Amino acid sequence: MLFVVIPAYNEEKNIGRVISGLFNHGFKNIIVVDDGSSDKTYETAKGSGVYVLRHEINRGQGAALQTGDEFAILKGADVVVHFDADGQFNPDDIAGAVREMEKTGTDVVLGSRFLDARSSLPWTKRNIVLPVSKIINRFFTGVKLTDAHNGFRVLSRNALEKIYIVQDRMAHNSDIVRQIKNNNLKFTEFPVHVIYKEYGQGIEGGAKIIMDLFQDRFIK
Repeated sequence: MLFVVIPAYNEEKNIGRVISGLFNHGFKNIIVVDDGSSDKTYETAKGSGVYVLRHEINRGQGAALQTGDEFAILKGADVVVHFDADGQFNPDDIAGAVREMEKTGTDVVLGSRFLDARSSLPWTKRNIVLPVSKIINRFFTGVKLTDAHNGFRVLSRNALEKIYIVQDRMAHNSDIVRQIKNNNLKFTEFPVHVIYKEYGQGIEGGAKIIMDLFQDRFIK
């Protein structure tokens, strides 16, 4: 049984459309985790007829994903898809990523913006921010990927039962990859289409990710 987990923070303008898109592609088991939003994200998602969980305070995307994963396991999920609430991901990619998991016998499929030409990234993000991010991600995880900090991923139940996300905020991407390696989970990358409406993580956000990873690795 496949579940889609969507962490959401102040996404009342997008969450309904994202849910409808998933419904239209045949995905009915959807879990939205409202991460302490101050707008009507919770009410909008609740009115869509999906599972909606709520953090009373804003804890971060990593924490929201962990909450959603735990709930999916309780509901009997065999596969969980992590999917963003802002409309940047394409539901068309889910079926292909799941087929890739089945074909390769892997535990995790990680989305990549660089395995095909569909994603149009801002120049500075493609040529400066993301190359640096890949180097940093490899340093902290020991895993070489074509993409760093892509929120689209598919996890088997075996992976869900072994990965516990400890980075509450945006460093959770590297946290997940590190745990994939430490638990000897098989993984592969899969091309996904990302539609950019906003720039995303800037220099300040990137610095915060590095600090969180540094503290996790060197300061216990």
